[in-house]
Amino acid sequence: MIATATAARTDLAEHAAGLRSWLAEYASALDPYRTRRRGSIAVGVEHDRGLMQMLHDAGWGRWGWPVEAGGLGGRVALRAVLYDELATAGVEVPEAYVMLETLASLVVHQAPSLAAQHLPAFLRGSEIWGQGFSEPEAGSDLAHLRTRATPTANGFSLSGQKIWTTLGQFARFAAVLARTGDAGSAHRGLTMLWVDLQAPGVTVRPIVASNGREEFAEMFFEDVTLPASAVIGEINGGWTAAMYLLQYERGMYAWLRQAVLHRRLREAVAAAHVHAAYPGARVGPVAQLAVGRAVHATAMLRARSRRTVERLSEGENPGPEISVDKALLSAAEHAVFDALRLLDWPGMALGNDDRSIVQREEWFYSRAATIFGGAVDVQRDIVAERVLGLPRSR
Repeated sequence: MIATATAARTDLAEHAAGLRSWLAEYASALDPYRTRRRGSIAVGVEHDRGLMQMLHDAGWGRWGWPVEAGGLGGRVALRAVLYDELATAGVEVPEAYVMLETLASLVVHQAPSLAAQHLPAFLRGSEIWGQGFSEPEAGSDLAHLRTRATPTANGFSLSGQKIWTTLGQFARFAAVLARTGDAGSAHRGLTMLWVDLQAPGVTVRPIVASNGREEFAEMFFEDVTLPASAVIGEINGGWTAAMYLLQYERGMYAWLRQAVLHRRLREAVAAAHVHAAYPGARVGPVAQLAVGRAVHATAMLRARSRRTVERLSEGENPGPEISVDKALLSAAEHAVFDALRLLDWPGMALGNDDRSIVQREEWFYSRAATIFGGAVDVQRDIVAERVLGLPRSR
């Protein structure tokens, strides 16, 4: 029987202490979740469901989510405590939590009936969602997407294609951004829709990333029938919904990732002194310099995303400033995994053991950090123009 955390939580330090105590008490039960599974992402996703169920049943995975949607209430920052303490205890943060932090706050805020119906299943690990934003010819430029939702007597008919959906092949439902206005309506004619990915007319195909894992999927919609209740937010209010989502996708997600990056760096530095898979390898000045840069990058990311999490907990929307978090996250992802590569060279490149293979997979995936969730060059332009007030380049 797993002890539960059901007492009201307002003090973050108290909450962290309680979680730390639980993690220590159930250390042996958590041992299977301390390392990331190599190879097939499907194996890892299914494996993570067990941890999500444990965290749900013990209450820790439900804090920071509203009671009406299956949570235990409390501040948003309680979720940040969970990610930090899991990483510090050497427990892998479930991959599905990436999509939880990307979509769930949006659904809770703008479609509470959908949240009440579906969020409990996600928190238990029995349901995963996908995000349908990018298209083959509209990545960061969402105002030009072409997937269309045509109004019908009872709702909508959805047709089009989405790409680069993280964990899309495992998703049961997806939040899809579609055009409901005329062809020239740009961002003003978009609507966010909740789509059952098992409905007739939906096809989902996995995409193999450069690390060899099927990290993403593409989704095809052919005259998919959607009810009027599928709208998240308002009709033609999809841009507003997307902007609300981005504060969590780039803010709380950045905090989740900094916790993981700190763990990866800490463990790699410790292992560099004892790992002898390739005798003669040494941690030289180049690797030492890379570690210093990685420590600097992750410290900046942690400091910045902590303030963002505090603002989210206070009900504030960081607005365009959230692009700073995304830029810092991209830099930290590259810096940490470049440092890990040098700390375990040439093992990371040539080794066939689980540790080397996982490091290679994560290094390759880190290269995408400057693209997914909004290309970093676009984020820098946003910071320059909308935060610093610099003139638009010509």
